[in-house]
Amino acid sequence: MIVGKVVGTIVSTRKNEKLVGSKFMIVEPLEKLGDPNLKIVATDNVGAGIGEVVLVATGSAARIGCDMKDAPIDAAIVGIVDNGIGLPEL
Repeated sequence: MIVGKVVGTIVSTRKNEKLVGSKFMIVEPLEKLGDPNLKIVATDNVGAGIGEVVLVATGSAARIGCDMKDAPIDAAIVGIVDNGIGLPEL
């Protein structure tokens, strides 16, 4: 699970048929995961907005977390953080 901040959106008019209707967000991890410029594209079915801190599941947990077991998804926003003790400054 990754904690990150939503910094943008992605619009894709052509995509895999299993992704039609999906909303995609650009998430910047709060803890740097090797590359300081790393950003993740994640599907969002919880209604996150730009500037919000979110929980991102990756790998097979992402597909299960957004109930899209057969979709080509590697990252999914599965929660919006209301409060986090010990998180870096937002």
